[in-house]
Amino acid sequence: MSAIDEGIVREYFEQNGFLVRQARKYQVQARRKTSDEEVDLVVYNPAFQRAGRKPDFFLFSTELPYIDRAIVVVKGWHTTAHFTPATLKSSPEIFSFLEETVVKDATRFFPVDPEEPGNHPDITKILVLPGLPTAEPFRTQSVQMLKERGVDGIISFRTMLLDIIERIETNRNYRKSDTLQLLRILKIYDLLKAPQLDLLSERTAPRRRARPAPEATA
Repeated sequence: MSAIDEGIVREYFEQNGFLVRQARKYQVQARRKTSDEEVDLVVYNPAFQRAGRKPDFFLFSTELPYIDRAIVVVKGWHTTAHFTPATLKSSPEIFSFLEETVVKDATRFFPVDPEEPGNHPDITKILVLPGLPTAEPFRTQSVQMLKERGVDGIISFRTMLLDIIERIETNRNYRKSDTLQLLRILKIYDLLKAPQLDLLSERTAPRRRARPAPEATA
């Protein structure tokens, strides 16, 4: 996973009010990861709605208020584009962060007292990925496999980037974040546009009036 991938995920959660803890600062290579190295980020939501419902499997910004704590694993396999059932079957390492020892180690970053009224002892397990297939039955099969293995929710890079781009203001200097600053510059030069602008242009675009059919001649 590259630093830019993790930076996008971090900015997404921070802009949505989460506290983000990076699990490690180094890259694991040439050996199997230990349990405390499987998780990329641990996030905590100070505004968690304790009396709320559980979040949907497909996570958007509207679902984040229903998450208390979560472990996040980032799979920035952008050349893959979609995590198909074949991809999930051939890459068992995707699910390594779901092991009980991994989840237990991750809870030490944001511990809670389960005996305290209102506290939520469970931790949500989130997978960040390029996307899932759009065609059936592959999409349904992928979702089923992820749920069966214990994944609580997924977020696509497209979802995160659209949310971040929408919130970026071109008149602000994001000098403390290389990720936000780069997206701001691209937005200034009209290389990025907020999705609402695209929708607005589609809604307000004048419709072409159909030409009247020529009258029949006798």
